[in-house]
Amino acid sequence: MTQRVLVIGADAAGMSAAHQALRTARRTGRELRITALEASGHTSYSACGLPYWIAGEVPGGGEALVARTAEQHRDAGIDLRLHTRAVAADLGERWVEAVGPEGVERFEYDDLVVTTGARASVPDWARDADGALLPGVGPVHNLDDGAAWLDRFAGDGPVVVVGGGYIGVEMAEAAVRKGFETTLITRRQVLRTLGEELSAKVADGLRAAGVKLVEGAEVRGLRVADGAVRGVAHADGFAPARLVVLALGVRPATDFLDGQVALSDAGALRPDGHGRVADGVWAAGDCCEVRQRLTGAWAYLPLGTHATKHGRALGDSLAGGSLRFDGALGTTITRFSAGGVHLEISRTGLTPDQVAAAGGRRLVTEGTTASGYLPEAEPIAIAVSADPATRRLLAVEIVGGRGAGKRVDAAAAVLWSGGTVDDLAWMDLSYAPPFATAWEILQVAARRLAERL
Repeated sequence: MTQRVLVIGADAAGMSAAHQALRTARRTGRELRITALEASGHTSYSACGLPYWIAGEVPGGGEALVARTAEQHRDAGIDLRLHTRAVAADLGERWVEAVGPEGVERFEYDDLVVTTGARASVPDWARDADGALLPGVGPVHNLDDGAAWLDRFAGDGPVVVVGGGYIGVEMAEAAVRKGFETTLITRRQVLRTLGEELSAKVADGLRAAGVKLVEGAEVRGLRVADGAVRGVAHADGFAPARLVVLALGVRPATDFLDGQVALSDAGALRPDGHGRVADGVWAAGDCCEVRQRLTGAWAYLPLGTHATKHGRALGDSLAGGSLRFDGALGTTITRFSAGGVHLEISRTGLTPDQVAAAGGRRLVTEGTTASGYLPEAEPIAIAVSADPATRRLLAVEIVGGRGAGKRVDAAAAVLWSGGTVDDLAWMDLSYAPPFATAWEILQVAARRLAERL
């Protein structure tokens, strides 16, 4: 008997699930018929690469960000329908209605895979009276957004970036690289998942590169004249602007389910490690929360790495396998490299607020990325957090020059295995003067905290 699988959303999680389901079905002897609906005209692309494409760093342009084309998905046996948006569903009767190039169509299924991702947050002040985005204003969420920003960056500035998270910092980098006068406005500190000391180092780097940074200020609206944006009004004053980047985060795209399945307060689905939400309903990716591996609590951590892993586990389980995705740590990394400044920024584990709430201890250590007598040596600051009672490692945050950021992966490995701050301090990590000091600075930071517990 053929198992009818309907996938809603054909990006990272959805296509990982679909291809893995086909691979597992060949092994388990199942027969699958997979149909995938995608609201946009694009599939399987790197949204994380958009700021670098906009900055002019991606040879080959936007096509280089596409991992698998629609034709490649279809050649693998997936009935992929582009420009087809799910608008209604009946999970009891097992059908979905979607609007596509041929009008409204109803799709029946045995298993529904919800991988609809997330939508960019767009405040009311960014729209005109008819609800359309104002000229020169927009998010950076998909390939169409990227193409729009390429066109806008071919014109005049100044540029205001609203939002101090990863996309905000990366788009500020792109704007500076393109030669624009750039302001970044955030209602809290820049990169608020870092502690204050490390966030301040990022703020100093942005300012050194020429970015006008406004922290702790809410945007109140845009000033528009003659149909064009002229500036951004905020709690601390006014920033001139012709272009306004919206980097205000995302929200799960689950509206079409219309209350038929339980959602979190954030509107996200909560699948188990196999991707199951309910009988015949599966989900993965940015429309979902995942388990925070250290605490077991649900967390909204929209990132392509989680989407592809959870999608792979989902596809395997749907076709009779047993793969699981057992949560995430919140490991992230980015950079700001413009205006003569190069900063690498990474973190893993609990946020400083979560560490404090758990009664953890946190310590910041500064050093260099390589032996100080070599030109490769650049400043680095590392915050390490641990539980005083169990000595379990809780978090690591890193801000520094070239070579700093990926050190976070060693810490993530210790966190993943439930290790202690002592495990991190005494691991056998690599050493040569161009790459590290004899006592690797990450381990110095861990050792210093261990001595104080």
